[in-house]
Amino acid sequence: MVTLAEVAQHAGVSASTVSYVLSGKRSISAGTRLRVEQSIHELGYHPNAGARALASSRSNIIALMVPLRTDMYVPVMMEIAIAVATTARTHGYDVLLLTGEEGPDAVRRVTRSGLADAMILMDVELDDERLPLLRGTDLPSVLIGLPADTSGLTCVDLDFKATGALCVEHLAMLGHRDIAVIGEAPAVYERHTGFAERTLDGLRSRARDLGIRMLHRPCGGGYDAMAVTLARILDERPDTSGLVVQNEQAVEPLLALLRRQGRAVPEDVSVVAICPDQVAVQASVRLTSVSIPAQEMGRDAVERLVAKLDGRGTDEVVLIAPELTVRESTGSAPSASS
Repeated sequence: MVTLAEVAQHAGVSASTVSYVLSGKRSISAGTRLRVEQSIHELGYHPNAGARALASSRSNIIALMVPLRTDMYVPVMMEIAIAVATTARTHGYDVLLLTGEEGPDAVRRVTRSGLADAMILMDVELDDERLPLLRGTDLPSVLIGLPADTSGLTCVDLDFKATGALCVEHLAMLGHRDIAVIGEAPAVYERHTGFAERTLDGLRSRARDLGIRMLHRPCGGGYDAMAVTLARILDERPDTSGLVVQNEQAVEPLLALLRRQGRAVPEDVSVVAICPDQVAVQASVRLTSVSIPAQEMGRDAVERLVAKLDGRGTDEVVLIAPELTVRESTGSAPSASS
């Protein structure tokens, strides 16, 4: 491994001069700076991360809290995490991934230890226990998600309330008057997870405005859980002709069950999903869907966090407008087409 002293000898300057070039703490002549930079490049020198942190009072690390729960669709969470990591690297930051369900304890650990210069939080709940700690620290932070109270916070998320409303509007336009929502696992609602609650709020509000009868039922992952949920929906509301699914793990079991029951999609039942495009287009029936802009959320969160670290950022809520793509799974309600 090349040392700072070897760079200094190669460039014909003192070790302190190399250090000043790296830290920018003193003015160095253009010619000397160029010689040092050329030596660094030729020798392949990489400053020690610990020494760099001591010199700059920064770790150049962003902590990303992304609890990996069994009741959440992990591929979406990881797609956001990858977008965070790749964007952070373009700004010279590495990412410390915190995947445990530690809640406030993880925030305390990061803020007290100086492990990271800033923090991004995911899986945000309406009354998230981590937020009082964030508000009480100088550590810059961004949330990918929306709590009930956004004061003093920077948040980036899909506008899930508008997403729910858009799904209802699409089905209503096709003549559907009885719709059911197949939601996330029950534990997601028990935690009052922000995205699920806000989607439900948008669905209910718009259904009420349009005079649509709507039923919401949470659903665990897998075929058996979906079978129970669908049977319950059709027993309570046999005239249901439109389904909104916000549960990626329920998509294929739902389509399989409808086929088994002889219910054609979309002739008998229309299905709208809130899911990544990959899930929608690879389903056994290509699904009309509102996409989850995972990469955009991850990139935007990092850009706003870096702006904060540079002293340019302000607290704000950024909601990405939903876009609905019509595919083969939605059509006119049976009563409307007869």
